[in-house]
Amino acid sequence: MNNYKEIIISQDKNFTEKDIKSIQNFNRVFKDNEIQLECDNNRLIVLLREIDLNVLQERMNKILIQCDSKESFQKIVPSIENIRSFGINGNKRVYVDYNKERKVQNRELKEEKRGQYYYAKNNNFSKINKQIPDRFLNKIICGDACQVMQEIPDNCIDLIFTSPPYNFGLEYQQNQDDHYWEDYFNNLFKIFSECIRVLKYGGRILVNIQPLFSDYIPSHHIISNFFIQQKMIWKGEILWEKNNYNCKYTAWGSWKSPSNPYLKYTWEFIEIFCKGNLKKEGNSDNIDISAEEFKQWVVAKWSVAPERDMKDWGHPAMFPEKLVERALKLFSFQGDVILDPFNGVGTTTFVARKLKRNYLGIDISKEYCKKAEERMRLLNENVGLFSVK
Repeated sequence: MNNYKEIIISQDKNFTEKDIKSIQNFNRVFKDNEIQLECDNNRLIVLLREIDLNVLQERMNKILIQCDSKESFQKIVPSIENIRSFGINGNKRVYVDYNKERKVQNRELKEEKRGQYYYAKNNNFSKINKQIPDRFLNKIICGDACQVMQEIPDNCIDLIFTSPPYNFGLEYQQNQDDHYWEDYFNNLFKIFSECIRVLKYGGRILVNIQPLFSDYIPSHHIISNFFIQQKMIWKGEILWEKNNYNCKYTAWGSWKSPSNPYLKYTWEFIEIFCKGNLKKEGNSDNIDISAEEFKQWVVAKWSVAPERDMKDWGHPAMFPEKLVERALKLFSFQGDVILDPFNGVGTTTFVARKLKRNYLGIDISKEYCKKAEERMRLLNENVGLFSVK
């Protein structure tokens, strides 16, 4: 017999003949290795292995027309949706044996023996976290990020979400984006060093970056290597799938030849690092991510359309608000302090404010800072003030 995950749904009265016939019709539609229903007096038993929830919902809509015990049958889909652990097989969620091959005996002992994130051991990070001074709280500051952050105390920022200039040659306000690569990374790492210093123990930094493939510069690897050398823990990497296929096949490399084919990418990278500890302390009352969002977003490939309104804000390389929203809800609590040292026209700070986080945005362009402040002013008029402890 198949091994199933069981869900029991009870009701006050026994199931009727009409209910039993509906169950029989249901079981004819789905295979034994997908889902089957049984009933025992007043108990509806769901035998679950794997299922496409969309197909299941369509079938349940038909059953609800035919059966008597509608309230019990209506609980089937929500009960399955509330199961947090499952595998993915095409359009189906797999609830049985999805991790069978991945089970490891004495996992914790073996991780300790191997040396989990060995590269980040013996760091000198202070575990004493501090409050950010009021003069930096919920502010947009115009200036060089490295100089501004030197005035900020150690260990007072909860999360940093940023996207530095990619050095592609785009036209930013008051900033050239075509530096010699060594100068580019040297300047960038000075800012990232300050980011590490001001980040709280247990805080996270997320860097959105796209390598310049035509120059064969793996920026995401070079940046990751810098953070690893600074004893930061690599938490993971998110692929931001933009589904942007509007590029020429013959722009670079060879056409229909192995001599030098150019690989095309429709995604960017978000590199994620933690300071000192993978676990971040926070009040559970200040969690604002739903169960469904959590299950979708921990799958580290995010399909999010690029920003479409960049011309309206006069910025050549904005990321979309949805990208920031996912990052902040997945990796921070309401009331946390969010920093973007390359704030541009303020997407990070705008979303942080909207999601009831505190914020600090820094950018060298006066024009961009004015636009970021204008976005914040309009938002404040709509949502009013908030206070989260």
